[in-house]
Amino acid sequence: MKADIHPDYHPVIFQDMTSGKRYFTRSTKKSDVTENVDGVDYFVISMGVTADTHPFYTGKSTFVDTEGRIDKFQKRFGAVRRAKKPSLKA
Repeated sequence: MKADIHPDYHPVIFQDMTSGKRYFTRSTKKSDVTENVDGVDYFVISMGVTADTHPFYTGKSTFVDTEGRIDKFQKRFGAVRRAKKPSLKA
């Protein structure tokens, strides 16, 4: 293998923000937060969704859309009207 072309891997902890589950691994990603576990300094990276909470892996849906997408849009932007473009016909 060629020298000095490979990325620098660091020990990291990916922590699920919802469940608190932690995954110890290595990655090129760094963070400002570090934690010492068994004498090894790990970068701690918080994740919103991991395999512990992702609906595909858990089989449970966490997001329920009670309103339709168009209804939500109309509620938010219904009062805002688009300005009419001036016609080029003379």
